[in-house]
Amino acid sequence: MLRRLWLAALALTATLALSGCGYNQFQKLDEEVKASWAEVLNQYQRRADLIPNIVATVKGEANFEQETLTKVIEARSKATSIQATPELINDPAAFQKFQAAQGELTGALSRLMVVAEQYPNLKANQGFQDLRVQLEGTENRVTVARNRYIKTVAEYNVLARSFPNNLTAMVFGYAVKPSFTVQNEAEISKPPAVNFDKPASK
Repeated sequence: MLRRLWLAALALTATLALSGCGYNQFQKLDEEVKASWAEVLNQYQRRADLIPNIVATVKGEANFEQETLTKVIEARSKATSIQATPELINDPAAFQKFQAAQGELTGALSRLMVVAEQYPNLKANQGFQDLRVQLEGTENRVTVARNRYIKTVAEYNVLARSFPNNLTAMVFGYAVKPSFTVQNEAEISKPPAVNFDKPASK
C-alpha cells in the first residue's frame, strides 16, 4: 500500500515538474509547427501542379520567349526535386535550400506572367486567364500559410530559448526550428522590367 502511494506521489511530482518546465507546451507547439508546415507544403504543391497547364497553354502561343518558359520549367523541376519531408523543418541547411528553390520558382513565374502581357492572344485566352486567376489565388494561400508557419515557429523558438524551458528542450531534443527569412524576397517578388515596344524573342 505504501509503495503504491509512493509511486503515485512520484508520478504526480514528475507530471508537475514536466508541466512546470514547458514540456506540455513543447508538445503542443511542436504539433502546431508540423501542421502549419504541412499546409505550406500543400500550397506549394498546389502551385507546382498548376504550372504544367500554364506551360502547355503558353507553348501554344507563337514566338513566345523560350528562355522565360525554360526558366519556369527548370525552376519547377528544381523545387519539386527537393524531398519536402516533415523532418525538413529540423534541418536549417535543407530548409534554406528548399526556400531558395521556391523563391526561384516565384521569380520565374512572375517573369512569365509579365511577359505574357505582351501577347494579345494569351490575354484573350480564357483558359490562360483562368489559370492565371488560380495561380494568383494559390500565391495568396502560400503567403497566408507561410505567415502562419512563421508565427508558430516564432512561438516555439521563444519557448525553446527561454529559461528554464531551454533545459527541457535540451533534455528532450526540442531544437530551435528554422523559419522563412525576408532576405531577397523583395527582389524575388519584384516584377521584372519589360520593354513592350521590343518584339518578343524567338
